[in-house]
Amino acid sequence: MKFIIPLIIILFNVASAQSVGNTGLSFLKLGFGARNVALGETGSVMSNDVTSLFYNPARLNPESKSEVILMHNSWVQGIRSEVIGVKFNFLGLPWGFGLNSTSIDDIEIRRKPGEPEGTFNSHFVFGTLATGYSISEELSLGASIKLIYENIWIDDANGIAFDLAANYQFNQSLSFSASLRNLGKMNKLRNESTQLPSEFRIGSSFKEKLPINDFDFAIGIEAQKYFQVDEIHLLIGSEFVYNNILALRVGYQTLYDAKNISTGVGIIWNGLSFDYALTPMHYDLGMGHTFSIKLSF
Repeated sequence: MKFIIPLIIILFNVASAQSVGNTGLSFLKLGFGARNVALGETGSVMSNDVTSLFYNPARLNPESKSEVILMHNSWVQGIRSEVIGVKFNFLGLPWGFGLNSTSIDDIEIRRKPGEPEGTFNSHFVFGTLATGYSISEELSLGASIKLIYENIWIDDANGIAFDLAANYQFNQSLSFSASLRNLGKMNKLRNESTQLPSEFRIGSSFKEKLPINDFDFAIGIEAQKYFQVDEIHLLIGSEFVYNNILALRVGYQTLYDAKNISTGVGIIWNGLSFDYALTPMHYDLGMGHTFSIKLSF
């Protein structure tokens, strides 16, 4: 067993193409909602719907409709995620509930060189409850709580984490956001606790209606810093929406070894939207595919 867990942790960190540092639970680093993934995962400043509960709960809008999102993420090395998110208004506040289930199947058991002794599956789950509160017309604060579960072969562990966020709406076009994510701890997985990938994000977004052909344009820029590593990642995403029907998106992330560019498309129709994101990976790791469907009602 002692040979397997380090291999799984390394595999998951490499496959999710994130800064490794000294943390595990890299499924917490994966993007939520195909729109945000296509936009370079600039969700802390660009999320404007139910997906805000995962990135920046301060951006949950109490004046918007209720929403449900279903997402499937087919990542590399057999990693796949299924996500559901729900946004609703209650007691004058916006609330969000989300559930993420991520699995890695058919991991080979090896204690020595040669043929594997067998295979097993690894499973990671978290559920989150989020809300936001408007201090004024410009300033909103948000928070969320996450319950986390990890299972690797015959061992499992539970944990808890918190997110804290703020959003300042300077005017209808310009906003500034900041968020602290994954602050918490895990119980021991056999002999040692897994460290959470805690991070800080700060950035801004700008949106404007273009005077030509009914196009809306939005751009977001974030600085992202994981506490356990020195690198500061720059995330950039831009979106063009035609007549509130068709959206084209592109994103870029700096200082990640296995990924940088992402792109995607969205189709909006009568309260229903379908979004797709493509994330090419370096080192022959393949492609990441993210699909999501959102219903507003």
